[in-house]
Amino acid sequence: MAGTKKNLKTPPQAIEFEEAVLGAIMTDKNAMAEVGDILSPQVFYKDSHKEIYKVIEHLFQSAEPIDIFTIKNQLQKNKKLEHCGGIHYLGELTHKVISSANIEYHSRIIVQKHIQRELISTCSDIISDAFDASTDAIELLDKVESKIFAISEGNIKKKSLNASKLIQTAIKEIERIGNLPDGLSGIPSGFEEIDNVTSGWQNSELIILAARPGMGKTAFVLSMARNIAVNYKMPVAIFSLEMSSLQLINRLITAET
Repeated sequence: MAGTKKNLKTPPQAIEFEEAVLGAIMTDKNAMAEVGDILSPQVFYKDSHKEIYKVIEHLFQSAEPIDIFTIKNQLQKNKKLEHCGGIHYLGELTHKVISSANIEYHSRIIVQKHIQRELISTCSDIISDAFDASTDAIELLDKVESKIFAISEGNIKKKSLNASKLIQTAIKEIERIGNLPDGLSGIPSGFEEIDNVTSGWQNSELIILAARPGMGKTAFVLSMARNIAVNYKMPVAIFSLEMSSLQLINRLITAET
């Protein structure tokens, strides 16, 4: 019988962009500030690039100069210089880039390739588990959700915000609230005493309603959702682990009638 060759594919990578980004950071003192919130050592494909970026990150966090010589010295201290190709390779990296103008774009490509590699690894594990007859399907679904969420959480970073712009935004928001006739800066609940205390539900807030069973938590939430949707014409979504969709609708109908 003739043997079959495995279809081995090269993992997604962007070596030339990794080289360009590292070279740009070594030649432009402002480059690291642009990509520090985007990159992390693990997103690089080459091990040597991981080690070089670890050193760059350390120098940046220590407010020390970042150039070919400071990186070389730190790699020597870490006993990683030869592993990273020596001073010769560091010099090559600085010649791989003409300008740091596109460094943010290049960095995001590096991150995308890293996410693809993580997804491939995760999906391989999931496929292996799915073929295992002893695997519990519900547990596997939970595992899949957790792994995908972990990939997402580990690679999505917020950009830093300029304080002067935030102050301007805050002042405009204060002026807007001051001009409101009812003083409600957020979404009204429809319950006057609560709205007087909270000024309405505000963006980004997490409100937890706690009480013993049978005290009316669901009734209150449904009434509030009804007020927001009907009285204030705002969309509302309800996710319930306790009651079915039909039960919730029946309770709304009962409340209305």
